[in-house]
Amino acid sequence: MNDSEILQNIKKGDSKTLKEIYLAYRKPFLVFGKKYSTSEEVILDVYQDAIIAFQEQVMKGKADNLNCTLKTYLFGIGKYMIFDKNRKSNKEVSMFTSEVKDDYDVVEVEDFSNPVVSLQQKQIQKALSLLGKKCKEVLTLFYYNNLTIEEIKEYLNYDNKNVVKSQKSRCLKQLKSKVNG
Repeated sequence: MNDSEILQNIKKGDSKTLKEIYLAYRKPFLVFGKKYSTSEEVILDVYQDAIIAFQEQVMKGKADNLNCTLKTYLFGIGKYMIFDKNRKSNKEVSMFTSEVKDDYDVVEVEDFSNPVVSLQQKQIQKALSLLGKKCKEVLTLFYYNNLTIEEIKEYLNYDNKNVVKSQKSRCLKQLKSKVNG
């Protein structure tokens, strides 16, 4: 069965096909997830959430015109979820070690070998908080979460990679002007 047939079956509510996908990619996802998280339990939780998110995306038709394999798409969803879980975990830890940051999803990753945050880092954080939601999101996904342009395109449902590249470039220029301004 090819990816297109799999998508059609899932859209029709075929739970057997979804279960086959779940079982086929479970072990590879555990190996993949080890790069981003040390806890197998966390990786399994994320994988189950990613399967649910994947199914929802398929049902909404957002996976109809994929430029990658189903496996890549599913792993992209899972990778972002692992980053999100790690980010939330870091945020919870940072509440005990420093003041609470503003509500946006940008998180300082504390470097315990150098506990002093440089003036430049503070300027960047402040400038980032002044950017619009889309710019914060694109820059955070790229620089903090280490997602590729292709993964950001898929996650944010942009038309193509060039749109993501130009958005990132515009946002980076805005950030630089706010830092230097």
